[in-house]
Amino acid sequence: MEMWKVYALLSAVFASLTALFSKVGVQGVNANVATAIRVSFILFLTWGIVWFSGAAKEIKTLSGHSFLFLLLSALTTGGSWLFYFKALQLGDVSKVAPIDKLSVAMTIFLAILFLNEPASLKTITGGLLITLGSLVLLL
Repeated sequence: MEMWKVYALLSAVFASLTALFSKVGVQGVNANVATAIRVSFILFLTWGIVWFSGAAKEIKTLSGHSFLFLLLSALTTGGSWLFYFKALQLGDVSKVAPIDKLSVAMTIFLAILFLNEPASLKTITGGLLITLGSLVLLL
């Protein structure tokens, strides 16, 4: 199996656990406070990995273009997490998480539209099935 597939599957496992842990952790806590605490832990964890792996030297080579898009990514991630935690507070994790995964279908569409990624029948069918499954839970 190609390594990107292994990493993608591991990402899915960790995202699943994140949803479960977040649902329990957000109970009785303001969703914005819970998100801030989560982000703080992630901040320390990721910077620790950067420093201990020796990757910190690459910061100097970061282009303005990359920095801008990483900033935009951070802003959109923050919005996603704030809304996700609020949804988890109010709804069942078994319904919130799949609806949240509509982002996968949206990403496929946007990647085809803006990044000129290939629009194979397999990719489009997968995106449509994800959309259909999420819509079943949403409606």
